[in-house]
Amino acid sequence: MASELFAALADDLEQLIRLHDRELDAETLAALRAADFPHGLALPPAGEAGQQACANMAAALTEPASLDELAADYAAIYLNNSLGASPYESVWLSDDHLACAAPMFELRELYAAAGLRAADWRSRFDDHFVLQLQYLQHLLHVPAGGRQAASFIDEHVGYWFPDFAQRISLFCATSFYAALAELTHVWLQRLRGVLGEINDLPIPSRDEMTARINRKLALDKAEVAPIRFMPGGQGPSW
Repeated sequence: MASELFAALADDLEQLIRLHDRELDAETLAALRAADFPHGLALPPAGEAGQQACANMAAALTEPASLDELAADYAAIYLNNSLGASPYESVWLSDDHLACAAPMFELRELYAAAGLRAADWRSRFDDHFVLQLQYLQHLLHVPAGGRQAASFIDEHVGYWFPDFAQRISLFCATSFYAALAELTHVWLQRLRGVLGEINDLPIPSRDEMTARINRKLALDKAEVAPIRFMPGGQGPSW
């Protein structure tokens, strides 16, 4: 049943979200090894790239860096942008590569329409990819949310995350975070493929998505949309 499939996909996302959301600890590392991660994912990445990503992740867990090394790499990737690979969509899409640009406000409104909000937008802006993955997870629990999830991947996290993942895998200090970025990238690609098959939604080309996103950003420049949702309003947070 589709509901059972989507629940399994949401569980996969939960695992990936945890690993990006906060620093690793000894308990989490032990749990990953005990679960033979990532081979227990309900949706294993397919093809040569997917198999390689899984193998790299498994290898990284057999000889992990120290917790201090992992914490330093986590900070470099997610907190201080020292690798030049921001986890925020606005930085990748805005002309001047600035944070808190139009994509952040667009995503804030999407979340609000679903009754969601960032727990603390001052510490993590709305266009952070972890929040985007959490929104995807939410859509997988919504009846007929598969079409929305596919479009969301096309227009948001699936468009710029491959560039982020490539830069992280090249320049981060630990094999764990290099493998995690790679694994998340290929898993999202596989998810989009599955959603496309279920909903008869072919994956648009990169050029098509670039043109669509550029048109959207041009409209945002022409008329800045008012902020209809303010942090602290009603609705559950993640």
